[in-house]
Amino acid sequence: MATMEKTCTLLVHFDKGTPSLSSEIKEHLEGHDVEAKVDAMKKAIMLLLNGETIPTLFITIVRYVLPSEDHTIQKLLLLYLEIIDKTDSRGKVLPEMILICQNLRNNLQHPNEYIRGVTLRFLSRLMEAELIEPLIPSVLANLEHRHAFVRRNAILAINAICKLPQGEQLIPDAAEYIEKVLHQEQDLSAKRNAFLMLFNHAQERAVNYLLSHLDSVATWGDTLQMVVLELIRKVCRTNPAMKGKYIKIIVSLLSSQHTAVMYESAGTLVSLSSAPTAIRAAANTYCQLLQTQSDNNVKLIVLDRLQELKASYREIMVEVIMDVLRALSSPNLDIRKKTLDIAMDLTTLRNIDEVVMSLKKEVVKTQNAELEKNGEYRQMLVQAIHSCALKFPEVASTVVHLLMDFLGDSNVASAIDVVCFVREIIQTNSNLRESIMARLVDTFYQIRSSRVATCALWIIGEYSLTVSEVEAGISVIKQSLGELPFYTESEEGEVVDTAVSKGPSTPKAAPPQYASTASSKRPAILADGTYATQSAAAASVAPFTSAVVGSSVNLRSTLLMGDFFLGAVVASTLTKLMLRYEEIENNKEAVNKAEAEILLYMVSMLRLGQSSALSHPIDDDAYDRITLCIRVLSYKDQLMKTVWLKNCRQSFAMMIKDKLSREMEEKKAKAQDSYAQPDDLIDFYHLKRSKGMSQMELEDQVQDDLIRATGEVSKVGDSKKLNKVLQLTGFSDPVYAEAYVTVHQYDIVLDVTILNRTTETLQNLCLELATMGDLKLVERPQNYALAPNTSKQIRANIKVSSTETGIIFGNIVYETSSVLDRNVVVLNDIHIDIMDYISPASCADVAFRNMWAEFEWENKHAFPGSNKYHHSRRSGVLAAYCGFHQHEVSHSTICYGR
Repeated sequence: MATMEKTCTLLVHFDKGTPSLSSEIKEHLEGHDVEAKVDAMKKAIMLLLNGETIPTLFITIVRYVLPSEDHTIQKLLLLYLEIIDKTDSRGKVLPEMILICQNLRNNLQHPNEYIRGVTLRFLSRLMEAELIEPLIPSVLANLEHRHAFVRRNAILAINAICKLPQGEQLIPDAAEYIEKVLHQEQDLSAKRNAFLMLFNHAQERAVNYLLSHLDSVATWGDTLQMVVLELIRKVCRTNPAMKGKYIKIIVSLLSSQHTAVMYESAGTLVSLSSAPTAIRAAANTYCQLLQTQSDNNVKLIVLDRLQELKASYREIMVEVIMDVLRALSSPNLDIRKKTLDIAMDLTTLRNIDEVVMSLKKEVVKTQNAELEKNGEYRQMLVQAIHSCALKFPEVASTVVHLLMDFLGDSNVASAIDVVCFVREIIQTNSNLRESIMARLVDTFYQIRSSRVATCALWIIGEYSLTVSEVEAGISVIKQSLGELPFYTESEEGEVVDTAVSKGPSTPKAAPPQYASTASSKRPAILADGTYATQSAAAASVAPFTSAVVGSSVNLRSTLLMGDFFLGAVVASTLTKLMLRYEEIENNKEAVNKAEAEILLYMVSMLRLGQSSALSHPIDDDAYDRITLCIRVLSYKDQLMKTVWLKNCRQSFAMMIKDKLSREMEEKKAKAQDSYAQPDDLIDFYHLKRSKGMSQMELEDQVQDDLIRATGEVSKVGDSKKLNKVLQLTGFSDPVYAEAYVTVHQYDIVLDVTILNRTTETLQNLCLELATMGDLKLVERPQNYALAPNTSKQIRANIKVSSTETGIIFGNIVYETSSVLDRNVVVLNDIHIDIMDYISPASCADVAFRNMWAEFEWENKHAFPGSNKYHHSRRSGVLAAYCGFHQHEVSHSTICYGR
């Protein structure tokens, strides 16, 4: 089978120029100018790489280039010999190739070590046994050369020769030669190559050498140690009973000076042992790499390994949570996010105080304006603290007041997370209610976001329970709304904010064009996915905006910009405060006065929405809500009081309870099911001999017994995989094929198993695939030789460019010695439907809206001959569902008109 494979070469574009280029190359090669010969050889190699054939050039090179002593020419000669075809159509070596054997033998005996080394490297890529056989004595002689460069390349050449089908016949004693070299060699690279050769072709000798040098493994070089780890993995997979001998080697390599060796040692230790001591050592090694490595990619890879350990060994990973949190010092947001995700799953009652303290320090650091992306990082920290407070309510008191300082954060998403956190904490921690309410009233003037203000107003309306709290709530809302009326008209008919006109410095009135400009309308999408029309009166609001920016009347500025949803929330909050004030305040005169002022504010908001101050009227929903609030205060009813003062908070409490229960159910669903067979073997640990065994080996035996007894290792994965196997050919076909399809984001991987059911060797067997739809085959599978009744695994990669259904079809082509023509087996079609590989998931409202904006959900398409736009809504939904970016999702799906 190896003879059918070709060495992969790099295709470089080369301008072939005029037809006389071939004769020009030949002329330069026959000359005596060294530089001209070098240039001619380079041109010849370029022509061959680009598919040109120059049949007469080989003899010219043999006559005029082979005798050259120039090192550059000799190197180019070897490159030329590597890429030319050395066999005919029947696989036989061309007769003229014998001419180069004498030259190669001379190069292997050349006094210059560079010539010897590059020639040996060329032999590593030579696949023709007829050409290699006469060179074997010279190759073996180079194993004892004085220069390490020659010795290491000689070992690589022997390793490559042994991989050939005739390798054992060419060098029957290769393992003995290499083992002798391994014991005597001092050069690190040569020693690594020798050990690798024994690992590939004489594994028992490699194991014996390793066991005889256990004490010196830690002093070997990093390249040799990496091969040792690979050998240990291979040996332990075939013979698990030998695992105890090698664990000591792996543990010693955990403290290696080379980071690559440390990483591989930790991964090998986890794959071989489930003992707590082993997992703890691997976790500590990963944490050490996390702190010492500056490369962000390395940190992300190490965090992935820690996440895998967390999924299987959470109790052990809890011990290193503070070491993991040190990765937050990295400025990279991806590293910080992944670190917080790991840490949040490792919080317990023992470490929650330390974790929250560390998160608080990070929040304080984000106040430094010089750091980049502080707002996004602060939002992550707020979400992490929120998660901690929900799981451990006793820590909420230590963080809630610190976070409330960020209610006026310029990053709206971060401020929304803070106010939502405050809302849940005040409901779940009644002992913090008074301090939170006092803090919220003090910081309310800092809020600049309408969405944050609505949630803060709801908290004030629901949790102001004492007279002082109610009065403080009404007072802060009145101060934010400012004095009434909201606007007046000047003598020239211009609209002026009364809060500005009565101030000490009145700005110049807005130009008349502000009031005359019409409002603009654009489509908007509500949280439930339905469409609505959103109007914006940016022009007429300009004088209000310029006048009130930076003032403390934040609610007033938002109302004057036309946000009457906020006005409805203000009215609802004042109604709740007023109803509660009537219940707890005995001074009726104060109650009546407060009620009259509140009603005046509500009426003023209605007048503002119906006046010409804004270019569009108040929306119907806000108008109905404010009107309802006026009626509730005017016609007091006991049932309405119960609805406004009790039922709303009860509904919120039920929502939090359902949320927590849903999270618990999701965690249970993610837990791996255990399956154990009744006839599985169970070893009794106490009946085993433990003399001479290390603590890690003893723990490993206990863990293995527990895994077998509890059936922790699930066998469901293999059965699910078998359900997705697609049969490509019939059972009566000479070649049977089946495929397993894996879809991962933009890639489709086909793992095709091909079985030769005939009694003949199949030559040049090739899996030919083609696609239909928005699928693209990345590479064409190569040809293989398949012995009778043997199978071959072939992997094909396909790129996905849309969510459209695609079809993969093709056939298997092969040749046999008895039939000259090529045989073809047609494969069944494979239908790729992306919807089969999508799993539904829940998404928070804030995250949903952020993705909505990020993926540009409503992309407009202009159709020829029409001035209307259509919106590909399905492609956007799939984009968020699959994690695709919008520009990589096809827009040829069903379009919905506005």
